[in-house]
Amino acid sequence: METAAKPLKVTFNAPANHWTDALPIGNGRLGAMVWGGVASETLQLNDDTLWTGTPGNYTNPNAPEALLEVRKLVDNGKYAEATEAAIKLTGNLAEVYQLLGDIKLEFDASHLTYAEETYHRELDLDTATVQIKYSVGDVEFTREHFASNPDQVIVTKISGSKPGCLSFSVSLDSKLDHHSYINDKNQVIMEGSCPGERLPPARDANGNSKGIKFSAVLDLQISDGRGVIHVLDDKKLRVEGSDWAILLLVTSSSFDGPFMKPLDSKRNPMAESIRALKRIRDLSYSDLYSHHLDDYQNLYHRLSLQLAKRSISLEKHASAATDLYLEGCKDYTVSTAERVKSFQTDEDPSLVELLFQYGRYLLISCSRPGTQVANLQGLWNNELHPKWDGAPHLNINLEMNYWPSLPCNLSECQEPLFDFISSLSINGRKTAEVNYEASGWVVHHKSDIWAKTSADQGNVDWALWPMGGAWLCTHLWDHYTYTLDKDFLKVKAYPLLEGCACFLLDWLIEGRGGYLETNPSTSPEHDFVAPDGKSASVSYSSTMDMAIIKEVFSAVVSASEVLGRKEDYLVERVHKALLRLYPTKIARDGSIMEWVCTRF
Repeated sequence: METAAKPLKVTFNAPANHWTDALPIGNGRLGAMVWGGVASETLQLNDDTLWTGTPGNYTNPNAPEALLEVRKLVDNGKYAEATEAAIKLTGNLAEVYQLLGDIKLEFDASHLTYAEETYHRELDLDTATVQIKYSVGDVEFTREHFASNPDQVIVTKISGSKPGCLSFSVSLDSKLDHHSYINDKNQVIMEGSCPGERLPPARDANGNSKGIKFSAVLDLQISDGRGVIHVLDDKKLRVEGSDWAILLLVTSSSFDGPFMKPLDSKRNPMAESIRALKRIRDLSYSDLYSHHLDDYQNLYHRLSLQLAKRSISLEKHASAATDLYLEGCKDYTVSTAERVKSFQTDEDPSLVELLFQYGRYLLISCSRPGTQVANLQGLWNNELHPKWDGAPHLNINLEMNYWPSLPCNLSECQEPLFDFISSLSINGRKTAEVNYEASGWVVHHKSDIWAKTSADQGNVDWALWPMGGAWLCTHLWDHYTYTLDKDFLKVKAYPLLEGCACFLLDWLIEGRGGYLETNPSTSPEHDFVAPDGKSASVSYSSTMDMAIIKEVFSAVVSASEVLGRKEDYLVERVHKALLRLYPTKIARDGSIMEWVCTRF
């Protein structure tokens, strides 16, 4: 059935007042939050390789002794005491993701008196483009922003409806240690570095220059034959009397993988940025936009969703179905914020479609082949000491970090996750051997760009969770079952699954009734009331542990059948262990019990 396409746009009728109101764009590596200010505009920038710190040591030689202590307390039913003792198994804080800086645009004072009723700000999910429109007098001003993956650039076009009406200044700034200047090619240059160690909020990052270095180049082009460009204070460019202007932003950093110290990196961020800009500077705006659109829509257009307010037979009642479908098409002059508010009383199905496709847009924008894995905010961050949902900092959170990948249509967007798992397995082997005297590899609840694998510093209820690597491995098998890519299974997935299974086999211990158990065991960010009435978070064989282990073991068995490795000794061990895993417990009300040691 053919139906009219509904516009899938996130819209606002005013500039953003808060960072969370700004509109995100990204090409996987480079991102921006567009605020849409009128007299002054900010594009807050991120490069996914800008983090604090350097490669670390993720082992604790005192952990085996502490592990025996915790296990003994759990065996004796002293769960609160075990929780307290388990602090000895936690480690150092993960490093934190940084912001790159800001593009600052300052327009004429006349823009302060813009006609508010003409203001419109939108993110078009179909084109991955942010557009801002407003009028000052009889002149309509338009800004368009997009982040191109094929050309690795953030592009901004600013124009007015009358010749010579465009005047503004532009600069780059950053909260990181940096310096900026203007070269002789109408370009703003910014160079800086991230802190070489994670700093508490009260300390200044300036001077702590052992971390990742970065550069950004902002190229300015204006209409031919109309308008002039001036240099202000060697830090700003001033445009006067132009028809239009195009800004091209490229960035680079010295990050050269999770195992290379920034000081040892041979990469030259400034030279790389200049080369990147040189490759694209002669391309027209339409060429850049066309490259961006073809690349983005190749992913985005793989799936569509149409919802109606009630179910009817689409085959027998096509006309009625179309009417019901279009019933969800609201007046799109109404902002998305107002649509969210009205959803409580009018369940608009087109808003559900918008939310669904917005999630796909965000994943495409923050996770592409060759980029870093998406963190808890995807790609976007505006703080030196960022937070996420009350957590101590923004991080790669392995309990729930990877954004829903919709492998049925965005399988390429999973590649950064698989690359990251490979890095984790290298550090994780050392952590497994030293901390737990186990083979294979292990990862805990949090990580960072340096592939941290040890338990983080913090409350035991979330920091002590050696199931992080196993949980990530479930994505490997999911990817294969959709793509049926046997080379991926053989070369990438199965070796990682093997290493993970080796650790799990060693981590499991003989327990009650002959079952194989995990001890210590947690269910991240949860605690329970123990039989003695005390609050605790450490026990044995949480349902979450056992479910993840069962899923990984089942994937190993299934993968071995595909690869003709059913007779491998490891597979035999996994088969036997599967039959002895601690079973899921069901409460009297029929619910699944997460904790095996609690009163009901």
